[in-house]
Amino acid sequence: MKVSFPILILTASVLCFSASVDKVNGESGRNGMVVTPQAQASRVGLDILKAGGNAIDAAVAVGYALAVTEPCCGNIGGGGFMTVRFANGKSVFINFREKAPIAAHPRMYQDTAGNVIEGASEDGYLAVGVPGTVRGLEYALRQYGTLSRPEVMGPAIDLAVRGFILQPGDVEMLKRSRRKLTGDNVARIFLKDGGRDYEAGDRLIQKDLAKTLSLISTGGEKIFYEGEIAQKVVSASQKNGGVLSLKDFGEYNISVTEPLECSYRNYRILTSPPPGGGTTVCLMLNIVGGYDLKKLGFRNTQSLHKILSSMLLAYVARNYYLGDPDFVKIPLDKLLSPDYADRLRGQILPDQALDPEKLYQPIVTEGNNTTHYSVIDREGNAVSVTYTINSNFGAGVIAEDTGFVLNNEMDDFTSKIGAPNQFGLVQGKANQIEPRKRPLSSMSPTIVLKDNQVFLITGSPGGSTIPTTVFSVISNVIDYGMTIDESVNRARFHYQGLPDTILIEPDAIDSKVRQGLEGKGYKFRDFPRWGAAESILVDPNTRVFYGANDGRKTAGRAMGF
Repeated sequence: MKVSFPILILTASVLCFSASVDKVNGESGRNGMVVTPQAQASRVGLDILKAGGNAIDAAVAVGYALAVTEPCCGNIGGGGFMTVRFANGKSVFINFREKAPIAAHPRMYQDTAGNVIEGASEDGYLAVGVPGTVRGLEYALRQYGTLSRPEVMGPAIDLAVRGFILQPGDVEMLKRSRRKLTGDNVARIFLKDGGRDYEAGDRLIQKDLAKTLSLISTGGEKIFYEGEIAQKVVSASQKNGGVLSLKDFGEYNISVTEPLECSYRNYRILTSPPPGGGTTVCLMLNIVGGYDLKKLGFRNTQSLHKILSSMLLAYVARNYYLGDPDFVKIPLDKLLSPDYADRLRGQILPDQALDPEKLYQPIVTEGNNTTHYSVIDREGNAVSVTYTINSNFGAGVIAEDTGFVLNNEMDDFTSKIGAPNQFGLVQGKANQIEPRKRPLSSMSPTIVLKDNQVFLITGSPGGSTIPTTVFSVISNVIDYGMTIDESVNRARFHYQGLPDTILIEPDAIDSKVRQGLEGKGYKFRDFPRWGAAESILVDPNTRVFYGANDGRKTAGRAMGF
């Protein structure tokens, strides 16, 4: 049943709110909760819930709003995953990951000598995969939403037409990405006249994007995949060294399955199946599930040695076995079995770090700037969405007057077997480039159940650090009893083995513990760029929703009622 309401009420509240946003990490509510990395988008989702929409309506509205308010990462020019748990106990996973163009091939980013061409898979139209976000959001709304497309898209269109006031976090994002803002179609939107940077307090207006969103609102996904939007993107691609075709857009399809499921200490984990990163999350949980982390202690030498070893072993398995299941036979039953976890756990040495070079050797036969948001409604429908254009501002290109940045998702494929991508992931043949194939992803939108009820909704951006971030959020809450705000904002660490360094935030590991781990052979490197794990925890006794905005994304906000 469709619920009608005046869209101008929504958009007016969005615009009034944008000028007075204060960063708040924690928020509670009983009727609904929305947590996104951009306060205006959170307000859009909350207003949809207040107006009678369900969590899927709100998630779709947020997806389009973030395309306006977080142009570096929120997108209609990329793709992603949506994990949904319905109040009736059913679950679904929507895969709208980008696909390789039909003209793609395994050596497309190598020169005649077989060497990887620097930047070829990251910058420009050749780096662009076929976008899936519009088709994914449209499917979710059509199948599970209660509101019309104009109702959920109206706020995003208004934000693009009237603009929104940039906060310090928004400006920081733009300045950090300046290298990607030099192309004519990009610069005229995200730089002021004369090529000057925007400053906090300025209003960002995106009229081209408003026109594109209006076309989608009226014409649906057909206008994006068969109409003038597709034609403009393909034309720009063909004029600028890309290989996208109208057939690529016309053939693009999403995949709808059940989520990947595993268990951890009597909790059920619903997460992204391949080509997503949920398998890696489950592998880590399965391995450390054999240890009593609470008894071992929080982040001491002993517990961290086991966690770091588990991370490494999970990434080795990821990069060897995983790829697009439509192209690669993946032994998921084996990978998620207790016996496999026992076998991996048995490789962990008591007092010495594992040797990544030896573990990764068989592989020689995989964006840090992704967006995650979480939504729950009063009925208990829960949605976890992670979508991406890969790097900050993707491939750094906008086709003609379409107004949206295109992804550089082709870099998530194996450009050359054994060669690292921009996240340092050394990948194998399972993820090599093939026509119509989806690249392997680390995105892991996750919902945790306790006694068959939604307990935790989480996920993160961060390229290869996504699975370890999701693992840490879950473990911090379940093993160490942290609040969701404490868990999300706890300093982080990440280890994938190649490169053989542990990435850490300041204060993530005590100096004496770090010395102890260095004595076991571990190396460390400070890492400043972590994803925002926008999360919601549901109190199993009171059913109160607790939302936590990740302080790493100062423009974000948790909003409940």
